[in-house]
Amino acid sequence: MKFEEAKNKYIQTWGALGSQWGINKTMAQIQALLMISTEALSIEEIMSELQISRGNASMNIRALIDWGIVFKETKSGERKEFFTTEKNLDRLAVTIAKERSRRELQPAIRMLKEVSTIETNDSIAEMEFVSQTEKLHDFVSKADSLVDKVTQYKENWLSKLIMKILK
Repeated sequence: MKFEEAKNKYIQTWGALGSQWGINKTMAQIQALLMISTEALSIEEIMSELQISRGNASMNIRALIDWGIVFKETKSGERKEFFTTEKNLDRLAVTIAKERSRRELQPAIRMLKEVSTIETNDSIAEMEFVSQTEKLHDFVSKADSLVDKVTQYKENWLSKLIMKILK
């Protein structure tokens, strides 16, 4: 397999996996392209490489910036904006985990807390509803806490040292 073919296969596959991380295919393809680029790319270069429209590229780059995994760069003497991504996989994973927690788990926790604290008339259906939503609230809260602890582990040298000792 030649370089261009391998690069295209990587970008296409990474894009297909994007929906499993909570982002769309084009967002994942842009991030994949930036991940393997040796320098920051302009929006025109991204559009050309991925064969996407300016609007599609712009919208998805902005979303990636909102996620905290793509960054703008400036080049001396250039008016264009250039973009790069976090290339450290540990930091990238931590950033994605934190953002997914903020976008998905925390709203679910708030909703589950709200619906599990309804006033009941002690009917079987209402008591079962409260019981199940409380259990789900506890489960999702523990999952969010685990995500928080794992992301703190990546940032905390003492935890890293303890984990090394425990291995």
